[in-house]
Amino acid sequence: QVQLKETGGGSVQAGGSLTLSCAVSGRTSSRENMAWFRRAPGKDREFVAAMKFHGGSTVYADSVKGRFTISRDFAKNTVSLQMNSLKSEDTAVYYCAAGGWLTQTSYLYWGPGTQVTVSS
Repeated sequence: QVQLKETGGGSVQAGGSLTLSCAVSGRTSSRENMAWFRRAPGKDREFVAAMKFHGGSTVYADSVKGRFTISRDFAKNTVSLQMNSLKSEDTAVYYCAAGGWLTQTSYLYWGPGTQVTVSS
């Protein structure tokens, strides 16, 4: 089992920055692919960014490419999402996920989510 807990959400003005962190714990937690998803009000949950355990390669949704950065700290067992140049359309609940690759249904473990609100 892997447990995930997101922190760092909050309110920010458009153009600002925010960093989300996901604490990862569990027996195999350091060997999982990791990802961030988000659910905006009235919309389905969507992919944001992912990082592979082997090699550390990353993938980003087109809507966040060049603005968001996913990273991992193996010593602290955390995964972060640095979000710059935030837009009102980035307002959503952000979820950390582990154990899959890119598609929502492939991820085995999910955090409870953290709210990000961007005001224009």
